[in-house]
Amino acid sequence: MNIKNVESVIKPPHYHFVGDGFRVHNFIPAVVSMERMSPVILLDYGAKFYFSPTDKPRGVGVHPHRGFETVTIAYKGKVEHHDSTGAGGIIEEGDVQWMTAASGILHKEFHEKEWAKKGGDLQMVQLWVNLPAKDKMSAPKYQPITNSMMPKFLLQGNSGTVEIISGSYNSLQGPAHTFTPINLMNAKLNKNGKAEFSFPVSNNTFLLVIEGEIKVNQSTVATENDFVLMKNDGEIFNLEAINDSVILILSGEPINEPIASHGPFVMNTREEIVQAYNDFSSGKFGYLED
Repeated sequence: MNIKNVESVIKPPHYHFVGDGFRVHNFIPAVVSMERMSPVILLDYGAKFYFSPTDKPRGVGVHPHRGFETVTIAYKGKVEHHDSTGAGGIIEEGDVQWMTAASGILHKEFHEKEWAKKGGDLQMVQLWVNLPAKDKMSAPKYQPITNSMMPKFLLQGNSGTVEIISGSYNSLQGPAHTFTPINLMNAKLNKNGKAEFSFPVSNNTFLLVIEGEIKVNQSTVATENDFVLMKNDGEIFNLEAINDSVILILSGEPINEPIASHGPFVMNTREEIVQAYNDFSSGKFGYLED
């Protein structure tokens, strides 16, 4: 059996706030580089955090993106979003919003109004997924993926379930369309539950422990909020839940192209970054009221 081993278990770095609504630990690129984790170029993990009730929803005001996709996964709380194409909506608990910024978009994200009035725990993950050069200037779009749209694979022996967002698991295909091969899924394991995963050896693979405590390949222990970086040395790894656990799993085919990144733009060259700022400044990303 060709085992994919653990490279490192990383504790969450010190948090910072994005706007006033998202308290996040940045694993990528602060701890693991964009190149090492390609196609994922950012991972902000909003670990469980209580926000007090307010009549003025907290969040992030209008800002641009170009050259990649944002993937927001909601575990607790609700987030409302709007963009310069006129699209918008609410990301509920268990849902995913897959936004292709590509050629350019303005958007804003705030705690959903009624949820903000009551307050509560917010727990979310936001990924930035790079686009190949040939797709960076494609049209922006949204994929609102509700939890009910995600296939759930029932594991043997009351071990739990695997819900698939993109890619496949045991022949079940996730609903998200991706520009390059990406397997993204949540393993929801009961205490002592087990699951096996297999991804190409060349894929960059990580685990994020959302809840609980797990063993990886029978030996490495990872606890809540840990990031587990897997080696590119094999295909198969096993998880076992020490107690009830939720684990986010991502394995993607790297995009072997130059990365030029500055602020909200990720392109292939410095000149393209300058062009993105010029296009943004001249209003080519549209308009969105703050």
